[in-house]
Amino acid sequence: MAWPVAAQPDSVPVRPVLPSGVLPAAPEYDPGFYEPPAEVVAAKQPGEIIAAREVHLGFYSVLPINVDAWQLSFRSTDHLDRPIAAVTTVMKPRGGDGGQPWNLLSYQFAVDSEGPRHCAPSYVLQEGAMPPAPVIGSLLVGTEFLFPITALGAGWVVNMPDFDGPDMAFGAGPLNGRITLDSIRAVQNFAPLGLSGPQTKTALAGYSGGAIPSVHAAELHSSYAPELNIVGVAAGGIPADLRAMLQQASGNLASGLLLSGIFGVEREYPDLADYLERHMSPALKALRSVKSGLCYLYSLPVLPFLPYEQMFDIPNPFHGPVPDQIFDALRMGHAVPKAPMFMFNANPDWVVPVGTVNALVDYYCRDPEARVRYTRDHFSEHITAEYLGMAQEFLWLKERFDGVPVASGCEIRDEGSMVLDPASWPTWLQTAGTLLAAAVQQPIGRR
Repeated sequence: MAWPVAAQPDSVPVRPVLPSGVLPAAPEYDPGFYEPPAEVVAAKQPGEIIAAREVHLGFYSVLPINVDAWQLSFRSTDHLDRPIAAVTTVMKPRGGDGGQPWNLLSYQFAVDSEGPRHCAPSYVLQEGAMPPAPVIGSLLVGTEFLFPITALGAGWVVNMPDFDGPDMAFGAGPLNGRITLDSIRAVQNFAPLGLSGPQTKTALAGYSGGAIPSVHAAELHSSYAPELNIVGVAAGGIPADLRAMLQQASGNLASGLLLSGIFGVEREYPDLADYLERHMSPALKALRSVKSGLCYLYSLPVLPFLPYEQMFDIPNPFHGPVPDQIFDALRMGHAVPKAPMFMFNANPDWVVPVGTVNALVDYYCRDPEARVRYTRDHFSEHITAEYLGMAQEFLWLKERFDGVPVASGCEIRDEGSMVLDPASWPTWLQTAGTLLAAAVQQPIGRR
């Protein structure tokens, strides 16, 4: 279903930035912004802005960054089309646009936690968030921030949504994709950004937990938000099939991470919550309560090397009528993205089985109109592949914004390491220069 949005930029009042010395409130203590009244949300269209405020951003909540930034509360929908409120953070380069329309990158962080809402980017990215990101355990948002900052230095507006929604439904791909698309709608209609509305050239990017909303948004684009001008989607470490990931993770280091995904998904799918409640052991129920209060860094070590079959009162707990229906809904591969795709995965990935990504690419490539570049990195694993692939990913996105055409068809590459591509090496220098400028409080973006 396609949803209408406001054709003209929204003119909602923008709350000024907090006075010096006043720390931002965690989402749990900021219901006026994060939890607007249900009747207010229901009265809006998907992507329509509810409230806006200016914010200061910082690396790991500590080192300030010299950029213009805002947060938007907007209306989205859950997987059953019910109205919900969501939040996104957006950065704009300092200086003018050089007479050219702004490009928009929507970057989805790997939050990878079903923990409290203070694990989400909108809080972790704010300067003065206390405790700061590393202390509360929201590690990945801080480390991945180098990609959005590099994009900002290239002169792109950057959107960073809390795509897990009000219940932190980590892993609920259809919900995550909808919130991502509606966050783009909200940002495009936010007047202070000066974007071109739905005509804005827009790209999406995300790795691992951030690839979930990115790829689901790409698949939902034509049916849910066809008016958006999405020129490319880059995704790596792609969780194409959650059940296959669970099967691989049982008994290995990633078992705690994958359980966080299941505990996040059940918040969006009550039938799964009821199923798990009936069949989980008392010990697993107790540990679920522990994990629900933790961000990624502290949640990950809870239940590593766990053999799942020992924690349920039935064999094969992730098979049966209820899990079959839900895992199918969560699986990628329900539609072929209209936008060009840049996909990459480590071949020896210990979190995401590369075979499931191969199968997803095969599904896309059966469509003669698909435009896919897929790289398998043979010398990386799940964690290193994200950072070693960033330069290629950034260069590919730049080409999409620059209008370099992508022919129909699929290009599949097997590389020793993506970092060895000499064409991408200048991007590393660009990233280093932007980070250095940010560290010394220079304005980031076009001048």
